[in-house]
Parts: sequence; structure tokens; C-alpha cells
Amino acid sequence: MKAVILSAGQGRRLLPLTRRVPKCALNVSGRSIIHWQIDVLMDAGIDQIVVVLGHGASQVEALLARHPKRSQIRTLYNPFHSVSDNLATAWLASPEMDEDFLLLNGDTLFEQEGVRRVLASPTCPVTVTVDEKDSYDDDDMRVTLDGTRLVRIGKHLRPSETHAESIGMLLFRGDGPARFRWARERAVRKPEGLEQWYLTVVDELGQSGFVSTASIKGLRWAEVDTPADLDDAAMVLARRVRRVRAMGNE
Repeated sequence: MKAVILSAGQGRRLLPLTRRVPKCALNVSGRSIIHWQIDVLMDAGIDQIVVVLGHGASQVEALLARHPKRSQIRTLYNPFHSVSDNLATAWLASPEMDEDFLLLNGDTLFEQEGVRRVLASPTCPVTVTVDEKDSYDDDDMRVTLDGTRLVRIGKHLRPSETHAESIGMLLFRGDGPARFRWARERAVRKPEGLEQWYLTVVDELGQSGFVSTASIKGLRWAEVDTPADLDDAAMVLARRVRRVRAMGNE
């Protein structure tokens, strides 16, 4: 299984922390976000990692070159990262999306069990990882469900339409990679294509009945968008950090 991590953005809401350091290279509990992501993914059974870079690409490449399993990690560069959103970044990675793969944002941290739940979910062309909570704010990527089937996804959904939120990790299997590729190709050719998220494409696929969901309710995860989110990310990793430190003391 392959994972594609979209890490091209700067993270402007994290300024000044990201003025010279890309978001995925920020330190959480002694390691960079991208290192934690890769370690969790590999421990869950992912054996190939592709990281799509943009802002601060050389810094991230230097970090990845020091990873113990660097031979299983490849990088791509998005030269349009300063003028595009993540639809273009996902489109650029199309050659890496020709088989079953896991797609995730470079600012999301999660427990290993969350990855395992998604990989073990019933087979569907596209599976979106979701969580549930009592209320949702304007920044949440909201999801409308029909059972476990995803009907709509987007920040524009009304509270009455919202049943869960996407955490930024999707699994594509069977003909899912091909459907996603065709839909991306159509979307990126539109005048507004550079300004769109790849989840607008997933929203279209959901309305056509090709998207399911896997819930990680009860597990920890965090999306790092603001400085305050770094504390939440440290909480997500707390158990893993204790285990890593214990192994280092053996």
C-alpha cells in the first residue's frame, strides 16, 4: 500500500512560525510533523510514501534524507504551490495514483489505530475518514451521510446537513484511483481549477454514489492550522512519544 502526502503549502495561519520553516517541518514533541506521519503510516503497514512538496521543499527533502527508512520515501515538487490550492497538488501527483493508495494532508496527525481502521474498512472506490462531534465550526470539512455512504462534503454544508467531519485522510481502492484521476483532470481544466480543493472532486464522486466513510470516533487526531493546534498535536502523539522514549532508554 502506498500513501501520498500533500505537503506543498506554507501554512500562513501559522506565521511567523512558517516564514522560514514549512508547516510539515514544524516540531511537535521533538520531531517534525512529516516524520511523525511517516512513522505512524509505516507502523500501520504502509510501505511506500510519496510526499508532494512546495514551500520550503529543500528543507523537507533534507529532513526526509535523514529518515531511517528513506529508501521507501519519494518526493515530488509542485512549482505552482504559491498560486494554487491542493487540487493542483493532487493533480501533479497523478502518476503516483495509478493503484490503491492512501491520500492525506501534510498537516494532519493521528493515531496508528486510525490508519488501521481505514485500511480494514469495507472496500469502496473512495473511503473518507471521518469523526463526529457535538457541533461543527466554519473551518470544519463537513460531511453529509446516508448510513456510512458519503453524500456531500464541503465547508459550505449547513448544520442540519452535517453528520461528521473529514479528517483529511482518504483511501482509494479498485477503480477509485481511476475515477479520482478522471474527475481531477476535468476539474483542473476549469478556469477556477487552481483555486479548488481536491475534495470538490470527492464531493462530485459522492453525489454519484462512489464514496463511503470510515469512522475513527474515539481516537485522537489533530489538524495543525494555527499555533494552538500544535498543543493538540502533541496530545495526539503523547502515547507514541512515551513509547519512543522508553525504547530509547532500553
